[in-house]
Amino acid sequence: MAAGHTLGNIVIAGGGLAGATAARTLRSEGYTGAIVLLGSELHHPYLRPPLSKEYLLGREEEDKVPVVPPGWYAENDVDLRLGATVTSIGPAERTVLLSDGTALSYTSLLLATGAAPRTIPLPGSELPGVSTFRTLDDSRRLRRKLERGGKNVVMVGSGWIGMELAAAAATYGNNVTLLGLEDIPLAGAIGPDLGRFFRSLHESHGVGFRLPASAREIVGKDGAVSGVVTDSGELIPADVVVLAMGVLPNTGLALTAGVEVDNGILTDASLRTSEPGIFAAGDVANALHPFTGKHYRSEHWSNALNGGKVAAKAMLGQDATLSTIPYFYTDQFDVSMEYSGFPDLAAGTDPVIRGSLERKEFIAFWQRDSRVVAGMSVNWPHQARPGAQKVIKALISGRTPVSADRLADGSAGLDQLLPEA
Repeated sequence: MAAGHTLGNIVIAGGGLAGATAARTLRSEGYTGAIVLLGSELHHPYLRPPLSKEYLLGREEEDKVPVVPPGWYAENDVDLRLGATVTSIGPAERTVLLSDGTALSYTSLLLATGAAPRTIPLPGSELPGVSTFRTLDDSRRLRRKLERGGKNVVMVGSGWIGMELAAAAATYGNNVTLLGLEDIPLAGAIGPDLGRFFRSLHESHGVGFRLPASAREIVGKDGAVSGVVTDSGELIPADVVVLAMGVLPNTGLALTAGVEVDNGILTDASLRTSEPGIFAAGDVANALHPFTGKHYRSEHWSNALNGGKVAAKAMLGQDATLSTIPYFYTDQFDVSMEYSGFPDLAAGTDPVIRGSLERKEFIAFWQRDSRVVAGMSVNWPHQARPGAQKVIKALISGRTPVSADRLADGSAGLDQLLPEA
């Protein structure tokens, strides 16, 4: 698209990282037409990773979480509407209807509606002190509850968010118990050996585990939560309960509009949906990945960031595809971890370890047919060049066979693993 060219009205439904990045990319690519960015929350679009990490721990304040400075939208003629929710889409007419009755026409529509916390019909879940965790407001409330320490905290869910929240709660000096359906936390994501590594890390900081276990009931006293009853009948004291059982993509709008949905909104590699003029990005998009030839839905920030860029360029008629290697990171206690690759390809395989789990400094490589399909670096020195994640991504994208012995050989530099070495 030529700089300054106008293609009509672009409406973005969803005020998160994917939506805000799409708006920023449209302007940086020279689009001068109308952009309406609709966010159901009253906050300017913000980053989610700090909510369970730096912000929750009090190491960053709220001025660090916006995607762009609040003044950017007016300065770049982006019509940001906070507290605005799309209630329906008319694909034939190319219109969206808002909850206040406003109708907007669009030339292109981006669905960046994100995901919502998974809930279960758990008795007592409405009690004060019980919450899910997804938004900036959720993080604000939980931070206030945790920061004085001394509370009994129960996390229901042993995935990444549950583990991060448990780490934060324990860091504040609270008594933390974590429930999960797995025998080993995170085993479904990174396998049993590394799941045990993270469990041991938490236990060394006082976190208790009930695995496998589920919450049968939440009980209260004097109008507030007082405990969680597990499926075995154990009563765990609780002043704070967080239900961190994962999320579900917000596909309702797409479904009612006739857009194809299967574990998210189905898109091609350019994030086009089954309906002309409608795109999807971020947590809600189940996009075809060129590397695997399969659809892949990611709930991590890098996917929202890259997806927002790709969707914007595709809406402008550019040849753009979401082909980046999936990436995420976590910080828990004194462990900083980064992961790149495809967990579904790594599932069921044993990782090759370079370094030492005992010293909490290692890289784990997962392979299929002698080719690296995923890699995780833990506390790997950032001053090392090339960086661990650069090497992991290069090995994955290059599809270069490499022996397990070479991957594990710490006497050789990481650069010797690169295809061109």
